[in-house]
Amino acid sequence: MDASKYIQELKQKVEACKPDLAEESSLPMVTVETLEKGFWINVFSDKNCPGMLVSVLQAFQELGLDVLDATISSADSFRLEAVGGEQPQNESVDAQMVRQVVVQAIKKCMGS
Repeated sequence: MDASKYIQELKQKVEACKPDLAEESSLPMVTVETLEKGFWINVFSDKNCPGMLVSVLQAFQELGLDVLDATISSADSFRLEAVGGEQPQNESVDAQMVRQVVVQAIKKCMGS
């Protein structure tokens, strides 16, 4: 195989990967860390939609988390850092569950 043919094949492979990368970058980044009595939740999405903050706060409410402290930015992108405190009757909630519910709320808001 000559070099020009090989380069052409590589270019085609790169082009085929672009839609996958674009789809991945539109997904929200959600990290959740367990604290002594609650969770630290960090959310970033390069896309913001009307009602996203409300959707995330409703997700917290569904999980029985009280927002103890939060920093929010929602101009073009959406960023939220929050400390959620667990209500005493909700000891079964873990970090993975918080992450899944928040991601679902954001996807629902974005219409995915």
